[in-house]
Amino acid sequence: MHFTSEQRLDDGVLEREFTLGEIPGILWTPASASASAPAPLILLGHPPLGLRKMYPRLVGRARHSAAEGFATATIELPGSGDRPRWAAIEQARADLRRVMEAGDPVSDEIIDALILPLVEKSVPEWQAALDALLSLPEIGGPVGYSGGVISIGIRLAVVEPRIVAAGFFAGSLVPAVMFEEARRVTIPLHVLLQWDDEGNDRQAALDLFDAFGSKEKTLHANMGGHTGVPQFAGDAAAQFFTRHLK
Repeated sequence: MHFTSEQRLDDGVLEREFTLGEIPGILWTPASASASAPAPLILLGHPPLGLRKMYPRLVGRARHSAAEGFATATIELPGSGDRPRWAAIEQARADLRRVMEAGDPVSDEIIDALILPLVEKSVPEWQAALDALLSLPEIGGPVGYSGGVISIGIRLAVVEPRIVAAGFFAGSLVPAVMFEEARRVTIPLHVLLQWDDEGNDRQAALDLFDAFGSKEKTLHANMGGHTGVPQFAGDAAAQFFTRHLK
């Protein structure tokens, strides 16, 4: 891990950009974090729109988490932002736009082509980032995962034992195979669902929640569309992570 920039935000949060090989990322640590008092870590997932575009939302989540004493970190997804284009994913995105603009149903083939390669490539990258982050003296466990592409979160929850709790944003376009993996998830889950999300298949989201094998899982459903997440929903997620990471 190589740090490329550093700035102290006005609330005392330290923001450091880094690279891990070819992968850009950002780490936020609360002012209270130190080698003698390492902060628990939350990995911030995000949609594949690029870190620069997602930065305002990510830094808002990071500052909210820092106020609760958590460090947070994120990395750029394959084929997004400043990373090299990925022809197969670009084609899958084009196919998705075509069928959605035509008002046709999205086929399983398109969903698989769009999501499964992203899961296969990005999950080991998240694990490598976790290795590097936990080697820093001011970062400690336990570790949580929050948001992003829900299929990535499912795979991480299954294969990464250092992640002990996860907060997911319910979304559609979930490959059928991920429902089988969801049954193997056992860590505590907090799932946020916007009931009127125009881009989300509500029934598919409910079916996926039902499939999770966790003994502790909470569905936090709110009225409103994709961008109408109420402030108190973020507060509930923060309470969830405080319960399981502190």
